Amino acid sequence: MIIVNDLEKHYRIAKRDPGLRGAIKSLFHRKYETKKAVKGINMHINAGEMVGYIGANGAGKSTTIKMLTGILTPTSGEVKVNGIVPYENRKQNASHIGAIFGQRTQLFWDIPVRESYELLKHIYEIPQKQYEETLAEFVDVLHLGPLLGIPVRQLSLGQKMRCELAAAFLHRPKVVYLDEPTIGLDVAVKVRIRAFIKQMNARYGTTVLLTTHDMQDIEEICQRIIIIDDGNVIYDGSIQDIKSQFGEKRVIHFELEDSITECVLPEELKKVAKILPRTDEDHHNVSISFSNKDISGAEVIHSMMNQYSVADLTIADAKIETIVEEIYGRGMKGRVHHEEIH
Repeated sequence: MIIVNDLEKHYRIAKRDPGLRGAIKSLFHRKYETKKAVKGINMHINAGEMVGYIGANGAGKSTTIKMLTGILTPTSGEVKVNGIVPYENRKQNASHIGAIFGQRTQLFWDIPVRESYELLKHIYEIPQKQYEETLAEFVDVLHLGPLLGIPVRQLSLGQKMRCELAAAFLHRPKVVYLDEPTIGLDVAVKVRIRAFIKQMNARYGTTVLLTTHDMQDIEEICQRIIIIDDGNVIYDGSIQDIKSQFGEKRVIHFELEDSITECVLPEELKKVAKILPRTDEDHHNVSISFSNKDISGAEVIHSMMNQYSVADLTIADAKIETIVEEIYGRGMKGRVHHEEIH
């Protein structure tokens, strides 16, 4: 469904010195630098796959998606979506894709949601019967009934995102690009959105490319992840494969009897383990990450119990976000990419 070979995108950026003098000087002697946002990316995504496309801010994710949608023209390389070159056949490509870009809306701001859907029906030339069936299904799954008569500008963020999702899937596209679809949403709305995406994939075979910083989205929706760093793909494979590859990572959650503002690792653990950031304000809980190649779980527990009064503990495999953080932290670009390719 999506074929990307040696894809690159370079930007020519004007540089100038600060202040009025710099502005005047740039009028006569303008300097430029080339920013390589995407550097030879390769990916092949089959029809019906749900793929997480993740990386740090500025890694090149949004630039890649804009080339896949036809918004940007690549500097070099090949890109095809459903057999179409997006930037050469933008209208034809747009009729087969759906997209949500962060906080930008495709709904019409001042009119009720239902009228936005009616306009999209005509834009995408959706048959009336199909439109009614699809909209009825979305109203039921996403609980849109009370929202259809309200202007978009009066909706909350969670309500608007549910309406945006329905708009993106309304014409039953073959490919949907989701850029941070759950950002800023509460847990209940996130659960509903994830369930909706999986249902659309199962029912219509929709191919989904998802970018997000919420690793829970990735774990629940995607079977495969592509990790990008500084314009390069550093991992492309299944979530299970990356967990196996970094399977030595472990996390032990300690519940301490005494509340402590700041936990300090015992001296013998400082070089082989680290304390993970707290996810809540409970100062009785401490989570420690380590590799069982460096130290055993029993040794970590023994050291912590010598220094602190431990009420309870739980041992777990590292979550996907911990693994991704480890990849970036160690600068393991070559190792991950090499092992996956071979």
